[in-house]
Amino acid sequence: MWLFVTIGAYFVNAGVYVADKFLLSKKVHSSIAYAFYVSIWSIFNIFLLFLSPWMPNLREMALDLLAGFLFLVTLVFWYKALHQSESSRVVPIVGALVPIFSFIFSFIFLNEELNQQQFIAFVILICGGILISIKQTKLYSYQQVSSKIKKIWGELLGNLHASYQPTSRLLINSIFSAIFFAAYYVLMKYIYSYQPFIGSFVWSRFGSFIGALLILLVPDWRYLIVSQQKGAKTSKNMFFFLTIRLLAAGAFIAINWAISLGTVAIVNALQGVQYLFLFLIILIISVKFPKILNERLGGGVLVQKLIGTIMICLGLYLFIS
Repeated sequence: MWLFVTIGAYFVNAGVYVADKFLLSKKVHSSIAYAFYVSIWSIFNIFLLFLSPWMPNLREMALDLLAGFLFLVTLVFWYKALHQSESSRVVPIVGALVPIFSFIFSFIFLNEELNQQQFIAFVILICGGILISIKQTKLYSYQQVSSKIKKIWGELLGNLHASYQPTSRLLINSIFSAIFFAAYYVLMKYIYSYQPFIGSFVWSRFGSFIGALLILLVPDWRYLIVSQQKGAKTSKNMFFFLTIRLLAAGAFIAINWAISLGTVAIVNALQGVQYLFLFLIILIISVKFPKILNERLGGGVLVQKLIGTIMICLGLYLFIS
């Protein structure tokens, strides 16, 4: 049951990611502002408590709020990466890393393990994600990727600054968002293991809501949020945003429910299905409306992305077989 729910949730997520890319490119130009808008609406999850009233103790509340705040931080890095490049590049990079980090964290903190077949699936998933992520298929492109990784590592050993190349910033934001996504899901799995699902989920949303309020305490961020709101203050934009958030909320709840029942790493690895949905959605939209999304979909790129998607689906098959 939870497997089909997860696949359905990832289908919805694929559409949400494409819509997020459109909204970030055309309407909202700040990852801080967009993360604020997403998190501030978390307060409406309180109505779910009517289905299952529950009040945590202080320790439980602290963990729930921490998880919600961690998710807000994750959103900032995620939307930074999404704003910097194609959605069909960002999603596979993050999605290929999240299962790896999820397994590491769950192995350390939850004592979850992978068998040999699942480990092979992890390797295939990473290779497929890399193949989908790169723009070029020529040999020198791999040399460029290698040199950029070395450059990023050198910068990390020194001082971080704002002069990174776009690819460097993309990789850093993608890696950090993957780490935080994995940490969030593992923490929520731990919470679900001894707290009721609906109650703990709602209280974790309070953590995101409180984090959004704290953002307003920073003058520069508050200015960004207010200015973005003025630029998007139309009924059409608001309806578009609310529709996206409603769909995303439903998918998010479904994924959390699956995590509460299954293994964190495997649920995250099931994103391989999402890549297939994402690829098809972008292909259809870009053919009909080539100027809507900034996606490069030439013949070589199509073959490259298709092979990467097949590899990810193969990894998915090995996980569930």
